[in-house]
Amino acid sequence: MQGKVRALFAVIGVVVLGWVTPAAAQDQAWVQIEARPTLGQALERARAYDNQVDNVTGYRLSSGWFAITLGPYTPFQAEGELARLRALNAIPPDSFVADGQGFGEQFWPDGPVGSVAVPATPAPLPQVADETPAQARATERGLPPEDRFEIQQALEWAGFYTSTIDGLFGPGTRRSMAAWQAAEGFEPTGVLTTGQRATLLGAFREARESLGLRLVTDMDAGIEVELPTALVAFDRYEAPFAHYEATDGSGVSIQLISQAGDSGSMAALYEILQTLEVLPPEGRRGLNRRGFTIEGENRRSYGFATVTLSDETLKGYIVSWPADDRERRVLAMGAMAASFTSIPGAVLPDDMGLTQDQRPDLVSGLQIRSPKLSQSGAFIGAGGGVLTAAAGLASCGRITVGDEMEATVAAMDDTLGVALLRPVGPLSPIGTVQLSGGTARLKSEVAVAGYSYGGLLGAPTVTYGTLEDVRGLDGDTRVDRLSIAVQPGDAGGPVLNQAGEMLGILLPAPGAGARSLPSDVHLSADASALAPFLAENGVPAEAAAFGAGPLAPEDLAVLAADATALVQCWE
Repeated sequence: MQGKVRALFAVIGVVVLGWVTPAAAQDQAWVQIEARPTLGQALERARAYDNQVDNVTGYRLSSGWFAITLGPYTPFQAEGELARLRALNAIPPDSFVADGQGFGEQFWPDGPVGSVAVPATPAPLPQVADETPAQARATERGLPPEDRFEIQQALEWAGFYTSTIDGLFGPGTRRSMAAWQAAEGFEPTGVLTTGQRATLLGAFREARESLGLRLVTDMDAGIEVELPTALVAFDRYEAPFAHYEATDGSGVSIQLISQAGDSGSMAALYEILQTLEVLPPEGRRGLNRRGFTIEGENRRSYGFATVTLSDETLKGYIVSWPADDRERRVLAMGAMAASFTSIPGAVLPDDMGLTQDQRPDLVSGLQIRSPKLSQSGAFIGAGGGVLTAAAGLASCGRITVGDEMEATVAAMDDTLGVALLRPVGPLSPIGTVQLSGGTARLKSEVAVAGYSYGGLLGAPTVTYGTLEDVRGLDGDTRVDRLSIAVQPGDAGGPVLNQAGEMLGILLPAPGAGARSLPSDVHLSADASALAPFLAENGVPAEAAAFGAGPLAPEDLAVLAADATALVQCWE
């Protein structure tokens, strides 16, 4: 490559001394490979291409955008170079031969004659006395396009601008300026003075510098994108992710997504990502033929994922960011969105990074979102009501029945230790429990149906034991004592006799600090105490005809599975 001064300096600002057009004669042509709306973005792209191909040049266009080109060549040479580099997948497939009409001053590699090369760190902004609105408008009219782009970016970063970054100061931009002025204690004129621009852009540039935004080319993933390298660093591949993890406790993580796929695999990925802990469930979602976005935020973190389907590949990224660092997040995500480029022909193999250390609660190294409490319940009455154990439900931010149906606590009896849940939408369980209509016989066999392992098995299990007493250890007749080896996830599940009638609801084991019981000793809220609780809350539970014959074990297991609910408590 030709020697060029670019290691220590980058052309950040250009003083235009008149529109300079290259020698756009019939014997000259260029291969135009990209155009970017801002000078900073164009410089980053020019640097990236300069590391891969020869003769990279860059010109400002009459539209205000910045073109990255190869050349100049003769027209014949340009056509040949275009074909050669396309075949090597070294340039985008939509690159074309340009004749140079509309090219202005050159910004890469050295800038035009008469331009000013400024160190990569922008010069300090001038601090001047406040101006009148007329003076502010006059200085504003002299701003070059790149400064106008940067002002809109700074307003977006500060949370006052949400429209297109186009460098045009229309009504929306004016309202944003006025809102920023009001928030900073200035007169809200909608026109920034020189001093106000210095204040806004100074804070913006400082925030940008703290991110260490750099163009990263990941050839394995086939992705090129600006990343906040002061906050994350490459850690590992676990297909379909390239993991960039937090550095120095930043709390930020980024996963580049790269896999071969079609619309079916894209829809499957969309569903899987929504189970991840880094993407909170509260937020917008959208899926169409070309891609999807997922956004979520809670009091601790913000998560965002985007994927595009093109040429049978899925490319995109996931961002997880601390919720209290909004301004830098907006800046980083804006840079990522503007710079993201898919490199054709490169995709992570399905087995890349595959190890023996695989866990069902992880998806390619990312933690699946898990509830803080998972237990069981019994479907009872019409409408999908669920009877379950009450312990811990009061602290839940959200309760679900099954995997997705949200529910609310309709009633709770703390002394009995049970709660009645109602789904927020229509829910039609396959089966419901019926309360036993008589007194159970001591030492008779009982069965507890429950999600012993928090839904990991996908269906409830049935555990068998015996009824040891129809009173609790302190003589409470509302409680039965069982001898049975159950798991914590079984708490809240129905206790059934051999005929499939519900004798009670299994209560959780005593918590820390309470008296310790042998591992096979458990208590259940008795059906005779549950009936009035249900009736008081509008659920006239149907009593079974006591004395029915015992069911075959396989029939009892089916009945229990149909009438048992998975109850999950989320932050």
